[in-house]
Parts: sequence; structure tokens; C-alpha cells
Amino acid sequence: MPLRLFSRGLAAALLAAALLAGAVSLPSSARAEDAVFPPSSRFGFKPPSSMVLSKRFTGFERTGGGAMLSVVELPAGAYPELKQSFTDENLKTQGLVVQSRKPVTLDGGAEGVLFTGEPTPADGKGMPAARKWLLIVGAKEVTGIIIAQAAVEAETDETMRGLLTGVRIRGALSLDDQVAALPFRIGDLAGFRPVRALAGNSVLLTLGPRDQVSNLEQPILVIAQAVQQATPQEQRDGFARASLYANQTMKDFVVERSQSYRQNGVDWHEIVARATDIPSGQPVVVSQTIRFNPDGYIRAVGVTRADQREQMLPLFRQVVDSLQLR
Repeated sequence: MPLRLFSRGLAAALLAAALLAGAVSLPSSARAEDAVFPPSSRFGFKPPSSMVLSKRFTGFERTGGGAMLSVVELPAGAYPELKQSFTDENLKTQGLVVQSRKPVTLDGGAEGVLFTGEPTPADGKGMPAARKWLLIVGAKEVTGIIIAQAAVEAETDETMRGLLTGVRIRGALSLDDQVAALPFRIGDLAGFRPVRALAGNSVLLTLGPRDQVSNLEQPILVIAQAVQQATPQEQRDGFARASLYANQTMKDFVVERSQSYRQNGVDWHEIVARATDIPSGQPVVVSQTIRFNPDGYIRAVGVTRADQREQMLPLFRQVVDSLQLR
């Protein structure tokens, strides 16, 4: 998410709740069809003509820069905690100097609070050249955090307030719909099946009957796309290793193989490593493959118990080899 707004502890707790929450259904508003919905999002908007769907995050950004809106979806139970935690002092430490807050009634009777203000100056002084808006939404079966920012001359306060408070809420998308909306296509699942799509750009797959995997009783494979400046050839090995080591659920990495290769006109990088799964303490094998695109990359991370490596590594590669951009 492009803007920092809440404490690491709170963010982690809410994200964990979001990942564990099952899909729920919500009656769609009759006006929802008039809005533009980011892929897989239940929150839609009527953006001004200067703003388009972002390829970098869930939301919209102004063509040429200067304004953006991003969306985070959480379970309904998160709303009371957000409302209590988002004090002026807390938000100031997280990047927003609150100038006003206003309760609002939103689409379908959903409750909300709209905060307006300015970004917190990095040096604690000086006049920010931007405005910032934050809307928390408490609908019957979903919570939303909607963050917007605009340079002073980019969009008017009236336009941005209207953009946020005009939010539309639709029913939960099926898992198949969410997978179909991903920016990449998996041509060969190799026996894996999707169990959760996240943020409109990533999917969690597993091989086995359980949807909730604990203690690595089933292999898992996570595939995600990121949009950013292209990574130079000479930096790709370092980038891949740093991405692997950033995983906070594993430790004691021992890289067995790290190599770049070219396949079907596309540059790839693959790492196979041993590690220890922190929650269970089990030895695991990790396969990380990155497909480098002109505007970013697709990263696939497969994790399996060490005793399953001979069976699973070829299957991880089978799925990865079938990845295609939509």
C-alpha cells in the first residue's frame, strides 16, 4: 500500500484477520453497477476523468501523477477497532495530520468516518504540498480503509471528498471470479488449487484437501505480481535473494541454487533453498521463481516439507512454467 497509516502491530493483526476471514455475501447496491471497481475489490468509485485504475495497488491514480486512492478490505469486525484506534495523535505518527473528522452515512446505510488533513512532514516542520483524506467504512459484512492523497494543484478538495464518500459496495466475488481477475493466468495447476486471492494481484494455492494449512501439512504456493521499474540484469540475483530472506515465517536459509535463465523470450530467476519453518520448527524446502517483466515482475514462492522435495519441486516448476500475463 503506498501510504503508511497505522501501526505495524495493528496492521499485522488486521491483516491476519483478513487472511483468515472466509468469503461472505453482501447484497449489492442498485447503484454499484455505475461505479468502477478495482479487480477483486468490493469497493467501487466514480473517479474523475483524470484518474484511472492503478496497476501498482488496489485503487486509482492520476494520469501523470499527483493524486491517488487506495483500498484495503478487512472483515466487518475490524471496524470498531479502527474507529477507536484512529485518534488524531495515532494518525499523526502514521503520516496524517488530522484537520477534521466527520461521521458519514454511505452506500447501503454503511457507517463511516471521513478524516481530512495533510501528510505529516518528515522533518516535523515545513508546509506539505499535498492534501490527504482517509475514510473508514463499516458495512454489514466488510470493513474498508480508503486512503487518498493529492497535490494541492492536482484535484480539488470537493472532488476528492466526493470520490471517497461516493463509494459503492458490492457483494463478495467468488474465488473463481477473483482468480479470473488476476493480472496473470496459470495455464497448468499441476494438481494445486487456489484457496485465496489477495489484493487483486496474488493467489495462494495448495495441494491437498485442507483450505487452512497449518504446520505445513500440505505444500503451498503463493504467486503475486508487482508493478515497478524494471530490475537491471546485474541486480537480479541480489534482488531475488533479498526477496527470499524477507520472508518472516522462515529462518536459517541455505541457498542450494540461485540462477538466472531465459525461457520463451522471458527472463527468469530461480532459487532453491533449505530453511526452517518458524511456526512449526520443521525443515522445509523453498522454491522461489521470479519472472521479470518490463514493468515489474511475477514472483512465485513454493514451500514444502523437506521430505517432500523430490515430489514437489517439479510440480512447483510445472506451475511456474505455465504463467502468462493477461
